[in-house]
Amino acid sequence: MNTELRTPARPAAAAELPRLSRALRPAPKAPVRIVHLGLGAFHRSHQAWYTQQAGDAAEWGIAAFTGRRPDAAAALADQDGLYTLVERAETGDSFTVVGSIVEAVDGADVKRLAELVAAPGTAVVMLTITEAAYGLGTDGKLDTAAPDVATDLALLGSGNGTAATPLGRLVLALAARRDAGSGPIAVVCCDNLSNNGAVARQAVAGFAGALDAGLAAWIDSNVSFVSTSVDRITPRTTDEDVADVQAACGYRDTSPVVAEPFSSWVLSGQFPAGRPRWEDAGALFVADIEPYENRKLWLLNGAHSMLAYAGQLRGHSTVAEALADPVCRQAVEAFWDEAEANLPAGELQIPAYRAALLARLSNARIAHNLSQIAMDGSTKLRMRAVPALQAERAAGRSGAAAASMIAAWMDYTAASTSFQDPLADAVDAANLLTDTNRTRALLALADPTLAANDAVVQLIESLQESFDKPASTSTEALASPRKDSL
Repeated sequence: MNTELRTPARPAAAAELPRLSRALRPAPKAPVRIVHLGLGAFHRSHQAWYTQQAGDAAEWGIAAFTGRRPDAAAALADQDGLYTLVERAETGDSFTVVGSIVEAVDGADVKRLAELVAAPGTAVVMLTITEAAYGLGTDGKLDTAAPDVATDLALLGSGNGTAATPLGRLVLALAARRDAGSGPIAVVCCDNLSNNGAVARQAVAGFAGALDAGLAAWIDSNVSFVSTSVDRITPRTTDEDVADVQAACGYRDTSPVVAEPFSSWVLSGQFPAGRPRWEDAGALFVADIEPYENRKLWLLNGAHSMLAYAGQLRGHSTVAEALADPVCRQAVEAFWDEAEANLPAGELQIPAYRAALLARLSNARIAHNLSQIAMDGSTKLRMRAVPALQAERAAGRSGAAAASMIAAWMDYTAASTSFQDPLADAVDAANLLTDTNRTRALLALADPTLAANDAVVQLIESLQESFDKPASTSTEALASPRKDSL
């Protein structure tokens, strides 16, 4: 590991500097034993970083595949898989060259994916494909009628095409492993979903079952699905970040990643073919992950969603800006109070976790854009606001704070000229309705059961327009173009 604490100096011209590579920073390539789907900034700040810190890192190389676009793979391949991780604290930056990714591949190269997953030495498949990519309906089962899933199933069933979705590509690769007789393997879900290992199992089993009953049976017997709780704030890299790395490190890196110093990884499940010693880097292996998942989903991710919608409505563009707004902070604290009332006390150390979150979210040097967090709201609210609201109602309380997050999302979808959501067409259609009909239709996209509860619908309706932005504030925060998720 190469870590330095520096203050960036005046940058040299990029053409005068060498490009980051294994020739410049010698780092032997470990054999590929991990395949990762979703080559984005978070994977590189988190799972790839943990793998590099493992005591047996020399035995565990990662082949990482992009999602929708090949750009990240091409840029990283030009650097032999190396990139700089910038840990951005209030007191300064540290720079670490990470080399655990030994192969960066365009996600459309399904043939290479199948080859690697089928290889006997491959032991782990990790996923950061976004919450929406699992394609589960509100009933918790794979929605085989969803256009992208239906298209993949039709193409694969006909034998005349290949998969375009991460889910379809994974199932194809698992079929190749079955055919090669390479034995059991672990699938590790690292997306922000409650009980995400079970979600991944449901999605994979549903897709495989719709395609090939024999394959579904093999997956059931040979693939373990590991649940995880992942935590590290990782904003998008900017041109300024690239220039900072160039100035501080003296080389060209087109693919640095910026993250906060804090990181956490909690895992629960079996690894039948082995795994790296991630615990050397601080990963925690537990029998029951649900309390840790809920702590992170409700407190960190819930605060993020509250700030994303309320903050943009009030004219803010980053998490730190929104949290500095007393109206937004009060909304976050109220939601945390509700969430904490429904989390077990003791080992989770909720008061200390909340205090640490306030410090992390207030770090103005981490420019975490609210527009990025606001994406895929109908899916994210199911894990962040809906469970807390249900728990509060079951306990005889109103759940007003959780309801205000949902109300803010509804206001945001109406005010934003462009937003990204897997149910964007349905959101747009619901927003054409008026009053209670609109509220009920939007709520049904997150949870049909709550939408059938008149008292909940009325509560959410009463909380709408709670975050009217100041009249002097620009509306630019609500007018950003739709962008694909990382």
